[in-house]
Amino acid sequence: MIRSGRRVIVGLSGGVDSAVAAALLLEAGFDVHGAFLCMGADASERSASRSCCAPQDAADARRAAEQIGVPFHVRSIEDRMRPVIERFVHDYQHGRTPNPCPLCNANVKLASLIELADELDAEFVATGHYARILHSPDGPAIGRARCAAKDQSYVLFAVRQSLLRRLLLPLGDVVNKQTVRQTAHKLGLDVGDKPDSQDICFVPPGGYADILAKHSSQGLSPGAVYDTLGRRLGTHEGYARYTVGQRRGLGIAAAEPLYVVQIRPEDNSIVLGPRRLLRTLSLDAGAAVWQQPVSPSFRGEVQVRYHGKSVGARLSLSQDARCFSVTFDTPADCAVSGQAAVVYDGDRLLGGGWINSVQRVVNQETSLPPDVRQHSEEAVS
Repeated sequence: MIRSGRRVIVGLSGGVDSAVAAALLLEAGFDVHGAFLCMGADASERSASRSCCAPQDAADARRAAEQIGVPFHVRSIEDRMRPVIERFVHDYQHGRTPNPCPLCNANVKLASLIELADELDAEFVATGHYARILHSPDGPAIGRARCAAKDQSYVLFAVRQSLLRRLLLPLGDVVNKQTVRQTAHKLGLDVGDKPDSQDICFVPPGGYADILAKHSSQGLSPGAVYDTLGRRLGTHEGYARYTVGQRRGLGIAAAEPLYVVQIRPEDNSIVLGPRRLLRTLSLDAGAAVWQQPVSPSFRGEVQVRYHGKSVGARLSLSQDARCFSVTFDTPADCAVSGQAAVVYDGDRLLGGGWINSVQRVVNQETSLPPDVRQHSEEAVS
């Protein structure tokens, strides 16, 4: 049992979740300090309604700290964000579908809060993520939130186990988001009715293509759209504007719904096909982070999308455990290179890594040309 009275640095984003997390910790007797992590000048380009780092969010975070009655600090994370944004751009330009949130949470936000905590002699840091800290003989572990619809454990897989000893997640046991909003209203917090952030925090109102264009034009030029038989269906607006699994905004009429099943930077094309071609039999992942002890070969449940369902699988690790392969019991829905494969034992998060390649179901009735078949089974490196 954690004794109250200890100092904790709470990351205040300007939203209702982090504000209520801070209030709950204060109510529990902790010495709470609020901290807003500022991305720097680029934040001025963002709309307050679209991201978590807009100027209005900084004002909302400060106001929340005042209303709760806790000290408030601002910490710049601009330099730390640069590698995250560069990887985001690189992945899109190479036909991958990036998910920057796990890297940002582990290497930017929590790392910055820990630094501030050390400066202020604070034992703990906390966020408004919907996930739990579980305690076991193997040490602390991240667990799924009680509120399954809001569970955010997936984006915390890259947090090192050593940091979990200092991490508090006050919203892990709440039953629904409405409870959080009701708590905010009860406390008189102005952010009680503020809409949830829906976008990646560094993406401007014009969309992520604006960020890509600032770095280079690669992936933003028009090119061919093919079906799985190699027949040209039309023209795309730049392959980096599309993701594998995308259905909307393709501008192609067909007898059955079509999805992006392949992105091919080498010839500036994308391939469309039926949804069944997105079902994934197995995958290979790298840059693994294991929060809990795992065996060289073991069974677990693997989640391949932020809001996706986990699927039972057999996992095999490389000798150094930095890479692993996954063979699903039943096909997973649309695993994509660049996304994370996160491994669970029930509700307990074991770790995860970044998907490098996938092996998909190919319907026997579809005759794929050799070049299309090859790319449908291998990720762009």
